[in-house]
Amino acid sequence: MEHTLSRDGTRIAYERTGQGLAAVLVSGAMSTGATVAPLAAALADRLDVTVYDRRGRGESGDTEPYAVEREVEDLAALIEAVGGEASLYGVSSGGALVLRAAASGLPVRRVAVYEVPYAMDDDAARAGAAYTERLTEALARGRRGEAVELFLRLTGLGEEMIGSARQSPLWAGMESVAPSLAYDDAVMGDHRVPRSVLASVTAPLLSLAGGASADWMRAAARTVAETVPRGTYRTLEGQSHRVEPGVLAPVLAEFFAR
Repeated sequence: MEHTLSRDGTRIAYERTGQGLAAVLVSGAMSTGATVAPLAAALADRLDVTVYDRRGRGESGDTEPYAVEREVEDLAALIEAVGGEASLYGVSSGGALVLRAAASGLPVRRVAVYEVPYAMDDDAARAGAAYTERLTEALARGRRGEAVELFLRLTGLGEEMIGSARQSPLWAGMESVAPSLAYDDAVMGDHRVPRSVLASVTAPLLSLAGGASADWMRAAARTVAETVPRGTYRTLEGQSHRVEPGVLAPVLAEFFAR
């Protein structure tokens, strides 16, 4: 792992592989750079790919108070470290961060996102607001396990599977990054499509969704593409929210290499 310093002095850990045009991969909630490392490996024959631990996770530091702008500054530091310009890819809430970074005016060549989970109706937006309230309360009381359960329910996981997850050796690691759930929630804003933000993205954008994902996921991805001035939508047939690197990599490589 290499390290760079963000504007507020936070140490950001990253790993770089491959050669070609630079691309930075941004993971979603409850994940680290290792989560997108298989995708980086699949892209390395065509691109210079960087994965990193978002602040508050893995080998990266954290500095209070948190603000979405600090995570945008983290990406600015990474882009500078890899040559001053890069394409960005973000999955799930990591895609929401990528969109905000691109809209902020960072030197971004191209942008790709996969299934940013924006609310597509009032009921979903209300559910997102309720999650924000309960997550904030759980973390304020130091109930990390409860925070993780709230997130897993939000993703649609059933109670039996959540119970099994609690017995898994991975649970301790999930609790260790639970405070960062508030960061992803902040990146998602009010959970609705941030149309004014997306309208400010000037780089070409590819918004992706899986053909096996829920209809609302595909609708959200299409809305992102339609709102960004130079946006394009594409469905990856047979894929779900956990997209296979071997399927996604050729699509990203072709788009980023243009």
